[in-house]
Amino acid sequence: MAESSTAKPRIHIQEVGTRDGFQGEPRFIPTADKVRLIDALSLCGLAKIEVTSFTSPKAIPALADAEEVLRGIRRQPGLVYTSLVPNLKGAERAIAAGTDELNLTMSTSETHNLLNLRMTREQSVARLFEVVDLAKASGVTLNVSLSTCFGCPMEGAIPEAVVFGFAERFLDRGVEGISLCDTTGMAHPDQVRSLCEAFRTRFPRAQVTLHLHNTRGMGLVNALAGIEAGVDRFDASLGGIGGCPYAPGATGNVCTEDLVHLLRAQGHPMDVDLSGLLAAARSLPELLGHDVPGQVMHAGRTEDLHPVPASLTAIRERALGSASAPD
Repeated sequence: MAESSTAKPRIHIQEVGTRDGFQGEPRFIPTADKVRLIDALSLCGLAKIEVTSFTSPKAIPALADAEEVLRGIRRQPGLVYTSLVPNLKGAERAIAAGTDELNLTMSTSETHNLLNLRMTREQSVARLFEVVDLAKASGVTLNVSLSTCFGCPMEGAIPEAVVFGFAERFLDRGVEGISLCDTTGMAHPDQVRSLCEAFRTRFPRAQVTLHLHNTRGMGLVNALAGIEAGVDRFDASLGGIGGCPYAPGATGNVCTEDLVHLLRAQGHPMDVDLSGLLAAARSLPELLGHDVPGQVMHAGRTEDLHPVPASLTAIRERALGSASAPD
């Protein structure tokens, strides 16, 4: 049955925990465990999974097994398996390993780009254009994640014109999607709504994704603001793991299962299996060796009612007896 014009939009959830979350973990997660988790997530109705990152193993040793993981997973039809790549060499590795999509990244902040990628923004653009040309020749789709769109912890606010200027250069080059990233969790709802509305007006044919971090506890309300602005794709991280190393006190992305729980409660059509996500999230503490920020995995869904305590009968009898006793 077709949805009515007043129906809430269908939201697409894109899991990034196995890249954005795992990349900063201090201990190496065995390849077989990564594959097992991705296979479980593949059955949860997600739109996309960012499997890994094809960066230098020296730079990110936690993801040194990128090829083995990407080749080892059981792929589900219709699910996009994407890989983050910083340069041409990484793109060549990812394409050879069978990635469906290349996710390129650079920062809209010059300071953050230098710290994170050791390049100026213009150097990043030049290198990423090489990747774009390779991907087009290889038939692999492209997304560009623009970091610090909602603020840089060193520079402050990033002008909208700067964000849109970089987006336009990549879209004009043939990139299909742009991710607007709140890399350091500085965004607030009015800012998210304003930037996303303006972006969709200026680039109506671009596939836009919101990549939100929960550093200041505003990840979920910022997601709702993005939906109000017409965004229907969101990156999220299982258990809320992750965090930017160049943002003091940074925490992970908006939590996948918490976001899905919220959107289901709000009445948005969802293809995502929340029970499957919760099962996967509850496996993380043992896998990582520490607790994770996700809240629904600890408290349960709002519809998961608790059993009535055995003491209720005695409490009720005492209460009724007290009410009927004469003064």
